[in-house]
Amino acid sequence: MSERAAPFYCPYCGDEDLRPSEQTHGAWECAACNRAFQLKFLGLLARGVSRSAGAGSPRAHVPDAGGLRPADDGGHDRR
Repeated sequence: MSERAAPFYCPYCGDEDLRPSEQTHGAWECAACNRAFQLKFLGLLARGVSRSAGAGSPRAHVPDAGGLRPADDGGHDRR
């Protein structure tokens, strides 16, 4: 796969007006909140994903934004 993965919304404000940033590979800019963030693929999990795990199980947790976390913004949560 040679195409870059594109986020559907900003992890900070939820807006969909995103543009690729010229700074680094995987960097995106949000026109709504004027923030930049970077996406990075870390790798595949060795154990896989269990769909039958209960709600209290650590495997049942599904991270926001498809497993992507925004860069640190100095401890300010603006959701």
